[in-house]
Amino acid sequence: MPGDAHPTAPSSPVPGAGDSTTALHGGRQYDPATGAILTPIYQSTTFVQEAVGRDRGFTYTRSGNPTVVALERRLGALEEAPPAVAFATGMAAISALCLVLLADGGHAVVSQVVYGGTVRLLDRVLSRFGVAATFVDASDPETVRGALRTGTRLVLVETPANPTLDLVDIGAVAEVARGAGVPLAVDNTFLTPVLQRPLELGAEASVYSTTKFLEGHNATVGGAVVTRDAALLERLRFVRNALGIGQTPFQAWLTLRGIGTLPVRMQAHSRGAERVARWLERQPAVARVAYPTLASFPQRELALRQQRDGGGLVAFELLGGEAAGVRLMNAVRLCSLAENLGAVETLITHPASMTHADVPAAQRRRAGITDGLVRLSVGLEDPDDLIADLERALETAS
Repeated sequence: MPGDAHPTAPSSPVPGAGDSTTALHGGRQYDPATGAILTPIYQSTTFVQEAVGRDRGFTYTRSGNPTVVALERRLGALEEAPPAVAFATGMAAISALCLVLLADGGHAVVSQVVYGGTVRLLDRVLSRFGVAATFVDASDPETVRGALRTGTRLVLVETPANPTLDLVDIGAVAEVARGAGVPLAVDNTFLTPVLQRPLELGAEASVYSTTKFLEGHNATVGGAVVTRDAALLERLRFVRNALGIGQTPFQAWLTLRGIGTLPVRMQAHSRGAERVARWLERQPAVARVAYPTLASFPQRELALRQQRDGGGLVAFELLGGEAAGVRLMNAVRLCSLAENLGAVETLITHPASMTHADVPAAQRRRAGITDGLVRLSVGLEDPDDLIADLERALETAS
């Protein structure tokens, strides 16, 4: 691995290549010592320097590691951007971005439907240091405009949102933010660069929990920020090094391996999720279903314009509300009750008591996160088997 620990240019073996090619080859540099086709796991704390003041691009793994850099190159290539900055977790990535942009006591405008950990970070941690956040319905760009004020340093949105799947028009909100001189960051965890390209739509940064679809196998935790802003990249690397929140070599290696199959996985996740969602819509016990490509989805037109497919997440609620939803989640056998998403296995989650338990109840209700909402991350099982599992569980729940 060549020693450029912090490269700045996009790296793709085939300019303009398709997603499947880039997912396998983007940023790839074969091991110079052996020619190994897979990036080695450089499980080393430190790197011997050639002389005082002269090294091969790496000195200490907290500051940079060849395996992690290989992942960063691949992530950047997927968005036609410079190499990303990889972090220990998705929340570490969000935290670093907020520290870089809001550390002077700045203000953030945040979509009201957002991962519970992001709410916790802003409301209960960064608020102690003078950081303020306003949570708004970001589906309306004018609402975002109205929330901007002197001192606003960041607009942060999720689309599709966790867990309601509400969408934000990235291009429209980017125009509003740009007019105020404020960077827009998009949490693109649910769709990945394969199904949505925030940078192409006007965002300054894409944020990922690589734990989810990017790695895709329930094997790691990790995060990343992708941007074409060289100054922001350097500031993120500085904070990562200062706090020691970088991704480890083994996590990076597993994530690299997962990305190789990302395009085909996202296609299969989307195909299975849409089929399950259409089946759920036909069930008398189901009160509502949210999935971006359904004709009943209020923002379907935006989904078809902004996304390449629907993704792997389905949200639904039973007529019996919370009690029926809990009975359903306790009755499934093939779907696993777990606090994660984006894996090859289908995972079912109760957001109100799991992923969003730290969000105040009133704020959850405003965001549409009811106590009976069920989030289903559709895996790669045969959709017929998932439907059979849900059908049996629905009979129990009813």
